[in-house]
Amino acid sequence: MKEIFKNRTFVKLFLGAITSQLGSTIGNMAFAFYLLDHFSDQPYLATLAELMYSLPTLLVFLFVGVLADRLDRQKIAEYSDWIRALLTLFLFIAVIVNSVPLIFAILFLRSAISKFFFPAEAGLIQGILTKEQYQTAAGLNQMVFSIFMLFGVGLGALTYKTIGIYGALVIDSVSFIVSAFLIRACSIAVEARMPNGKNSIKDMSFKQTITDFKLGGRYILDRKLLLTIVSGFFIFGFINGGFAILPLFTMKFKLAPDNYEWYASLFAIFFGIGVFIGSSLCATWGKKFKPHTLIIFGVLMTVVSTAGMGFADGIWLYLCFVLMTGFMIAPINVALAGWIPTLVDPSFMGRVNGWVDPLMMLAQSISLGLIALVFPNVISSVDFIYFGIAILMLVVGVYYLFTLPRYSREEEVGEVKNSIKPGVQL
Repeated sequence: MKEIFKNRTFVKLFLGAITSQLGSTIGNMAFAFYLLDHFSDQPYLATLAELMYSLPTLLVFLFVGVLADRLDRQKIAEYSDWIRALLTLFLFIAVIVNSVPLIFAILFLRSAISKFFFPAEAGLIQGILTKEQYQTAAGLNQMVFSIFMLFGVGLGALTYKTIGIYGALVIDSVSFIVSAFLIRACSIAVEARMPNGKNSIKDMSFKQTITDFKLGGRYILDRKLLLTIVSGFFIFGFINGGFAILPLFTMKFKLAPDNYEWYASLFAIFFGIGVFIGSSLCATWGKKFKPHTLIIFGVLMTVVSTAGMGFADGIWLYLCFVLMTGFMIAPINVALAGWIPTLVDPSFMGRVNGWVDPLMMLAQSISLGLIALVFPNVISSVDFIYFGIAILMLVVGVYYLFTLPRYSREEEVGEVKNSIKPGVQL
């Protein structure tokens, strides 16, 4: 852990990502509370707001990964922050005039721009750290994510209750500006920023973009282990869609309708505690167990805890299952985040992410769309949605159980063969 913090470039980039994510978390959660308060008889609006965060991936997926591999990754991340800061100011105005269509349109655009940030940032991380440090960085990122879960929703609720939606949007905008300055201050080698050589936006054409996108798909298809992992991400998208809105719905319509903001914050706190504890132990687990073991075990145990949330009829029992879910999700995320960069060549990292993100977001959008259609008109209880998520998790767990160990062994054998120089015998 100490070694990566000695890398000043990593520290600045890491702080930039944290600042950007913290502001987004506060702003998004405050906005969810705002919609539920002002349109409580139309809960589908909160679901549609979540759709505005996921649907844009389907609009920009062709360009996100390709641009991250062909253009300056540092500038992409920085400009993404600047543009989102500007769009947040427009969102401020849209809320003032109380135009729901305009609000949703700006949320859509802002989310579309954010999709360019993370592939670029992931590519930069891969270029400034060694393979041995990927797992450590993944664990660190997961611990920070748990802190967001601990305080992000609570801060969103507190911000909304104290300074309102306008104050939350101001914090959101300032966070993007600070993040942009931090990323600009990073000193990153040209090879990490542009692993495929120097290109400009003028050199890019739609035909070239399509070709590069196909190359990314071919890169995944040619690698069984990578393909298996990416296939599972599609199901994870359905699960993410459910969990994006279920906590609010559970508290609002089942367990705590009169004080749902407070208990929704408790959901985040308990989930965050679980993720934080699980992430803290991942440094030890990562040395004792292979990534696929952590992933399979985590997914199967999450099936149990997710079903438990559906059966729970009391707030504290529900929160205990939430804590368990966070605890088991942590090793899944850490193992995946630390494993995938070791399987992907740096020159293809953006294009691989360019396939992963739209697959997940397509499934997430379908999931949110289905929830908006069936709840509460067709399905009157959120319990059945939890059971559906548990079944999907079980499908992923069984699929990984029968594929990941075998393909992982094949990958290790291939690496050993490639490491043997011609003329050298074992």
